[in-house]
Amino acid sequence: MEEIMSTVTRRGLLGAAATGALSLAACATPAVTQTDLVTAPSYDGEVEFGHGVASGDPLPTKVILWTRVTPKTGTGPIPVRFDVYSASSGETPIHSGIVSADPSHDYCVKVDVTGLTPATSYTYRFAALTSAGEVVSPSGRTRTTAMTGTTPVKLGVASCANWQFGYFHAYKALAQEPGLDAIVFLGDYLYEYGIDGYGGETAKALGRPHEPVTEIITLDDYRTRHAQYKTDPNLQAAHANVPWICTWDDHESCNDSYRTGGENHNPDQGEGDWSDRKQAAIQAYFEWMPMREPESGNITSAVWRAFTFGDVATVYATETRLTGRSPSVGWSEVLSDATGPDEVAAQAMAHFEAIHDPARTMMGAKQEAWLTEQLAQSVAAGKTWQVLANQVVMARVAMPNFAATLTPEQIAAQTVPQVQAMIPFSAMGLPWNLDAWDGYPAARERLYDSVQAAGARLVTLAGDTHTAWANTLADDEGKRVGVEFACASISSPGMGDYISDIPDLGERFAAANSEVDWFDPWGHGYTLVTLTPERVTGEFVKVSTITDPDFDVTRVATYQAVPEEAGVSALSRV
Repeated sequence: MEEIMSTVTRRGLLGAAATGALSLAACATPAVTQTDLVTAPSYDGEVEFGHGVASGDPLPTKVILWTRVTPKTGTGPIPVRFDVYSASSGETPIHSGIVSADPSHDYCVKVDVTGLTPATSYTYRFAALTSAGEVVSPSGRTRTTAMTGTTPVKLGVASCANWQFGYFHAYKALAQEPGLDAIVFLGDYLYEYGIDGYGGETAKALGRPHEPVTEIITLDDYRTRHAQYKTDPNLQAAHANVPWICTWDDHESCNDSYRTGGENHNPDQGEGDWSDRKQAAIQAYFEWMPMREPESGNITSAVWRAFTFGDVATVYATETRLTGRSPSVGWSEVLSDATGPDEVAAQAMAHFEAIHDPARTMMGAKQEAWLTEQLAQSVAAGKTWQVLANQVVMARVAMPNFAATLTPEQIAAQTVPQVQAMIPFSAMGLPWNLDAWDGYPAARERLYDSVQAAGARLVTLAGDTHTAWANTLADDEGKRVGVEFACASISSPGMGDYISDIPDLGERFAAANSEVDWFDPWGHGYTLVTLTPERVTGEFVKVSTITDPDFDVTRVATYQAVPEEAGVSALSRV
């Protein structure tokens, strides 16, 4: 996205049984039984909980709990007790067990707590057992999903948090939203750049540089960056409040990554083999994020998963980067050596035809087949909505014809080279972001075929562009397929930060594209998506600043759609 605008072994990520009703993941040693709680050996050193607590991947009867214990002195594994409480249990935990925080997993622990009650809220905490006594973590709240029923589902949708560009105020606002069932995070949880890269100048002004100071490449690098992000108190608050459903995009590995490489991976500059870097990024992500790993004990990028929310919705977390994505090729690569408008047009049209190759995939054949089956199962089970927690914008989006509609003064005001290059290109009416689904049109059409064959009511969630969208989706023949809500960023800059003196930029995009109902190219925030049997609603929320400590929250727009017999209505503004 920025360029448009500027098998490691999983040894030790073991599962183990604990207290009868629990299964554990990412523990270096087996958990001990309930009777061993008072006899477990203690850690001879000082520790702290500096990265908060988190929960994730909620299902009707289980949920992942996460924390990280930081050893200040001492060596070796640290025994950690977890306690889970219900509203009726008071100070008596309904589940407890011992897990081990050890250096082979960067002292992170994950617990897959099972045997829970559907649609129920719980609190939890951890305690490190040291020779000087227990060191207790902050408490967290989590919630299981409903097995059946039509209770409304409220999701907070967020993406794209760059530490260097500003404060994570949107996380604080999300943590204070009432009634959330989960936060759906659509990728770019962190960024790989060093302090001399993307956001570096802003970081200097704010005193907020990345750690480590270099671009992250190795396992230690990725672990350090994850650790830095999770020191943010606003991020900690959002994690502690509700369970998260997470999927990565590109920056958790490197910019514009795909199955066999990435735009920001340069082996000729000493960055090593892509597979090593990719696996290091995945391992650190598994260690530091509250997600259930699809194949315990193995590094795998096949992290697509399904979540049921009663009879209201099935949510599918997809993986569109590291498993099946064909190489991303932007316009700059094919137009940089063209001279004159005729050659630009010829090369652009040839490239446009090439991206329609049906062999190009976004998700890969295995995930496509899985999703096709899942959509049919969800519809057959009577779920009202099929929700795709997807990383990148699905709607067809072309640039408005800036060459014909901007004034000479507006054209002269554009000082960013990439924007200047886009002005003559915009006259061609071609899709502008080929790192999104527009760069994989055959794969998108296969997905739409699956949606229509199942009679699914598709709601797509997207991030990536750092801007907010409300879109009504259509197939190649113009038939409506679903609706899309794309969220603004937590802190990463969007199109409005690069384009000058076009105050109606959002309206221009909506007017130029039949699938775009509304576009906001400025600011930062998140989207609240509420699903009921009667409608789906997307409410777009913005924070007033990310560079000052104080901020305000504004609801800027709300769109909704209603279910139809085999599909969904167009979006309408509320």
